[in-house]
Amino acid sequence: MKISVIREIKNNEFRVAMTPAGVRDLVGAGHEVAIETGAGVGSGILDEDYTAEGAIIAPDAASAWNSADMVVKVKEPIASEYQYFREDLVLFTYLHLAAEPELTKALLEAKTTSIAYETVQGPTGGLPLLAPMSEVAGRLSSIVGASTLLKPAGGMGLLVPGVPGTRPANVVVLGGGVAGTNATSVAVGLGADVTVLDTNLQRLKELDAHYAGRIKTAASNSLEIERACLAADLVIGSVLIPGAKAPKLVSLDLVSRMKPGSVLVDIAVDQGGCFEGSKPTTHADPTFDVHGSTYYCVANMPGAVPQTSTVALTNATMRYTNALANKGWKKALADDAGLALGLNTDGGVLTNDAVGVAHGLDSVSPATRIS
Repeated sequence: MKISVIREIKNNEFRVAMTPAGVRDLVGAGHEVAIETGAGVGSGILDEDYTAEGAIIAPDAASAWNSADMVVKVKEPIASEYQYFREDLVLFTYLHLAAEPELTKALLEAKTTSIAYETVQGPTGGLPLLAPMSEVAGRLSSIVGASTLLKPAGGMGLLVPGVPGTRPANVVVLGGGVAGTNATSVAVGLGADVTVLDTNLQRLKELDAHYAGRIKTAASNSLEIERACLAADLVIGSVLIPGAKAPKLVSLDLVSRMKPGSVLVDIAVDQGGCFEGSKPTTHADPTFDVHGSTYYCVANMPGAVPQTSTVALTNATMRYTNALANKGWKKALADDAGLALGLNTDGGVLTNDAVGVAHGLDSVSPATRIS
C-alpha cells in the first residue's frame, strides 16, 4: 500500500501523524511511505529522520495526497484540502464530523472512505485513539486555565494555588472521563480547590477514593452545575458523547451570573462545545469575552505541545495503521469490530448514526460497507 503522511496546515498545528518508528514498521512490511516535506518539523522530526527509515519525501501536498492509497493525518482536513478527496482514497485521521457539516458533505460527495480516530473503540470499550489526546488536553486545560486567570490575559488576576493567607482558585471540572480526570490531576497538583461533576456515580466514587478527600464531587445535573459555576473561578468542560455533538451544559444566562473575570476552558469545542457561546479559536488568538468571563476554546489544544502529543498519538494509532495497510481497510475492519466503528463515510454513504442525527442525514451501519 502507498501511505502518505500530510503536513498539518491548521493554525498553529505542529503535530504529525507518524514518527520514524512508524515508517520503519510500514516499510519493513513492504509498504511505501511518503512524508510531505516538513511534516515533522514542528514535532522536532526532520525529513532526514524519515528517509533514514525508508520514507520518500513528497515535495508538496498535492503529490502527497494524489500518490496515496491511504492518507494519515492528525486534524480534520480544512476547506483547502477538500480538493484532494477522491473515491479510491482511505483517509485515517480525527474528523469530528458532527461539528463539521461542510467536511461531511465534501467526503460524501467525493465518495472517500474516511475512518475517524475519535470513533474507534477498543476491545473492551473506550476510545483508544482519542484517549492520548484527551490526556494531553485535560492536563493542558488546567495549565492554560491558570494562565488565563492572570490579569494580563483577561482573567480576574487570581493565582491558582494562592499563597499563605489567601484562598486558592475554585476549579470546577465538568466530566470525569479521560480529559476531566487529567484536568483534575493537574488542578489538584497546582493546589486548587477542585470540584468534579459527572453523571456516572461510580466514576465519582473512584475519583473520591483516589484523592482521599482532596477534591469534592457532585452528581451532574442542572442545579449542581449552576451552583458550582457560580462559585467557580475556572470551569473546565470535558464532556463527550462519542461521535456526537457535545451537550450544552452551561448557558449564557449562567455565564452572565458568574464571577467577573472567571475563565471557561472548553475541551469539547471540536465536538461543538459544552458551553453556550463556545466557538473554535486558535492558539494565535485563543480567548474571547462572554458576559465578563473569558472563554478559551482552542480546538487543537494538543497541537501546542507537539513533541509530547505526536509520540502519544502515534503510540496509539500505529497498531491500527499497520492493520489497515497490511490487510486492506475492509479486511482490517471486518477483523476488528472496534476499528469498524471508526468508519464514518464510504462510497458516498454516511456510516455513523450520531453524525447523521447532527446533520439530518440518513446513515447505515458500517457492517453494510465491509461485508
